[in-house]
Amino acid sequence: MSGPTEYSPQERQQLLQLAHDSIAAEFSGAALNLEPPSPHLAEARGAFTTLHLRGALRGCVGFVLPITSLYQTVAETARAAAFEDSRFPLVTQEEAPHLQVEISVLSRPQPIAPADVEIGRHGLVITLRQHRGLLLPQVPLEHQWDRTTFLEQTCRKAGLPRGAWQQEGVRIEGFTAEVFGDMEPEKN
Repeated sequence: MSGPTEYSPQERQQLLQLAHDSIAAEFSGAALNLEPPSPHLAEARGAFTTLHLRGALRGCVGFVLPITSLYQTVAETARAAAFEDSRFPLVTQEEAPHLQVEISVLSRPQPIAPADVEIGRHGLVITLRQHRGLLLPQVPLEHQWDRTTFLEQTCRKAGLPRGAWQQEGVRIEGFTAEVFGDMEPEKN
């Protein structure tokens, strides 16, 4: 995904290190300083932290809407991805140094027409009553999905039939994300 970047290489590195430190702190019991190191990282933003281990998804948790500072959001979502994603067993202390972290900083979701969804640019949130599903912009690229498949898979993530995106009353929202991550696993 190309386009302008909002976060400098230094800010990206600070956020990635924070994610690793947040996971490590669970094992050591160390307290993290969650005071953002800059006004930019203190801005409230939605974000997801995705963990990979040896190329496989190991956890992904995030907040769509801005709840707290990006700095604190990354710390919370990294810890939650490692220890609260019910799809996976808890990350072990042996696995932690080998995790690769990917952070997706989100724009605020806005209503979007299905025809306007751009693969690789937009993430999707599909909502119908109590059902809600979200897929990040990089997901359809990873799976080589077209627009229709992306909409169908977001419905599926929401627990809805694949074609639900065409139903009356379904809310489709798009968002963009600045995505960055570790180039290689952290070695300790």
